[in-house]
Amino acid sequence: MTTTGLSLSGPLSTADRVLLIACGALAHEILALKQQNHWSHLDLQCLPANLHLWPDRIPAAVEQAVAAHRAAYDQIFIVYADCGTGGLLQAKCAELGVQMVEGPHCYSFFEGNAAFAAKAEEEFTAFYLTDFLVRQFDAFVWRPMGLDRHPELRDMYFGNYTKLIYQAQTNDPALDAKAADCAARLNLAYERRFTGYGDLATALTQVAGAPAAP
Repeated sequence: MTTTGLSLSGPLSTADRVLLIACGALAHEILALKQQNHWSHLDLQCLPANLHLWPDRIPAAVEQAVAAHRAAYDQIFIVYADCGTGGLLQAKCAELGVQMVEGPHCYSFFEGNAAFAAKAEEEFTAFYLTDFLVRQFDAFVWRPMGLDRHPELRDMYFGNYTKLIYQAQTNDPALDAKAADCAARLNLAYERRFTGYGDLATALTQVAGAPAAP
């Protein structure tokens, strides 16, 4: 799987630049943090967001991206959590000598890994959406699950869920309304929870080597 997505910004041979190899589903959030904090020395290369449909392919895609850009950067950081790879991505990053975001998945690091873990026992019947997944609900949930063609499958897929939790990275009334509609389409109770960027902001602040803007 070749790397695709956003172009790199800045000269490739500058030693003090850092390359972020990231899931395409995080592009909007990473760019927002870069702009907010003036992290102009962080360059971004995104892998396709739909790799999440085949998490076993993520480690190889990351390895290929690291190999493609290793010579140009002294530091490369992987903006993925485990994301369903069962520890394989962490093992691959260790093999490659690069670091990655901590946590089992983006729902956890947006909430804050400690906070998410503390709620796990009481929220095991919750289905989560982020800003990206609200925007791309049809492309990443509804159609891949076949619900556009077979809506009767909804109860089979979601019968054990009780609510949809929208983890909002931003305050956007249009996304709020769309998230509530997603919950209604899945026949789930709806909860909006503002998380902001959570541990993603913390991780990128450490990588950037500078304090985040207030």
